[in-house]
Amino acid sequence: MNRRRVVIGAASLAALGGAGALGWRASTGSMADYARYGAALRRPLGIDPSLRDLIAHATLAPSGHNTQPWRFAIREHAIDILPDPTRATPVVDPDDHHLFVSLGCIAETLGIAAAATGRPGEIAVASDGTIRFAFTTGAARPDPLFAAIPLRQSTRAPFDGRAVSAADLAQIEAAAAIPGVSLALITERPQIDRIRDLVIEGNGMQMADPAFLAELKRWLRFGPKQAMATGDGLLSAASGNPVLPDALGGIAFDLFVTAASESARYLRQIDTSAGLAVFVGARADRAHWVAVGRACQRFALAATGLGLRTSFVNQPVEVAALRRRLAALVGAPDARPDLVMRFGTGPILPFSPRRPVGSVLV
Repeated sequence: MNRRRVVIGAASLAALGGAGALGWRASTGSMADYARYGAALRRPLGIDPSLRDLIAHATLAPSGHNTQPWRFAIREHAIDILPDPTRATPVVDPDDHHLFVSLGCIAETLGIAAAATGRPGEIAVASDGTIRFAFTTGAARPDPLFAAIPLRQSTRAPFDGRAVSAADLAQIEAAAAIPGVSLALITERPQIDRIRDLVIEGNGMQMADPAFLAELKRWLRFGPKQAMATGDGLLSAASGNPVLPDALGGIAFDLFVTAASESARYLRQIDTSAGLAVFVGARADRAHWVAVGRACQRFALAATGLGLRTSFVNQPVEVAALRRRLAALVGAPDARPDLVMRFGTGPILPFSPRRPVGSVLV
């Protein structure tokens, strides 16, 4: 569930940008249009929605590089959630770990939304990681996590450094309780700094890999026009960066995105966070990866409901050589850590795009 942004100085933009204002707007698209697009995606879901509307709401769940690697098959009294291998990221995620975590995120979102709108049900995970949500019809079940679904976002910006109260931490931790998943909440600064150092080390290793950079670049969307056309990927403005025409954005990425600039950004992000959440599945298999996704989505929704922001800093789990050191830091030396999420109080940024529901239905 990794996220990146392009850091480009104003002088560099001036040197690269020769187009007039109208031509620039035509090539990048309008952020005002994008705001209307995002608001339409995140309309509140009414009682007794159609299954298509329910699935569309569930797709607001997070996924690695916002690839949305899922497909849905509507059955009688059930919805199957299937992996979409065409949207895998084999460099950063060679064993499809993040893919199945993403399926867990969307399965939990679907279950929460369905129960809150009159279709309570159960989530079952097959050994191959495919998921079935079997539902009935019944009374709507109010759930504070439901209201947070359209508001949650991965906020890839510095936070304000304020601590989170013990009562709020306890509430978020309780919301994230899923069998087979343990959660380590790290709020002491020396421990945060040790994990931060692993993030920076992992970032340097990833940024030195041309294949990693090429895969990341494939999923970057430099302007709102491109993001709305594809409905996926990492929009530059969603990380607080300026929008660029597609071709210029690619050039800027190649010229200015460096290990040093990315490391400086992660230092600011983690140093201003209230804490880190590290999720660890009981076993390293697809069923537990799905369970981790369910737990982390519940964590993020509960945090959102309290006015907090979250984002992923997953380098220590993506770089295999660093996993054992992370596991030791969180007191699980024999386990494989699955996710690292930072949390705190921070700004609201433009939301990421989503594909239309018709494109994810089998």
